[in-house]
Amino acid sequence: MNKVDIFNKKQLKKIPEIKPGYTVRVHQKIQEGDKQRIQVFEGLVISKKHGQGVNSMITVRKISHGVGVERIFPVHSPNIEKIEVVKKSKVRRAKLYYIRHKTAKQARLKEIVDKPKAKPVQKKQTEAKE
Repeated sequence: MNKVDIFNKKQLKKIPEIKPGYTVRVHQKIQEGDKQRIQVFEGLVISKKHGQGVNSMITVRKISHGVGVERIFPVHSPNIEKIEVVKKSKVRRAKLYYIRHKTAKQARLKEIVDKPKAKPVQKKQTEAKE
């Protein structure tokens, strides 16, 4: 491994699985003068680019006061405090750019409901009397 690979490994963060169709909440550090605060941006992931490595990016879209707003976040940036997955939706495409042209009811996606795993039922063994 060369020095670049070692540096890139150090930059990787532990993040949840993020896919297009997920609604995420991105906590980003904002520097204002000498103060630092965290700003939250919540929206739909419409694309994920450049794989799982240091260069991976997500595009998040939300509607703010009737206007569509998109931001591109480098997932492993030091300015990203954390990423939370709020909701998962079922989609059939890798890039959801068509959502830009949809409004309100047309832009709805089916939500994926995580089902709790059922415990296997154990059958009672009965002794046969002869």
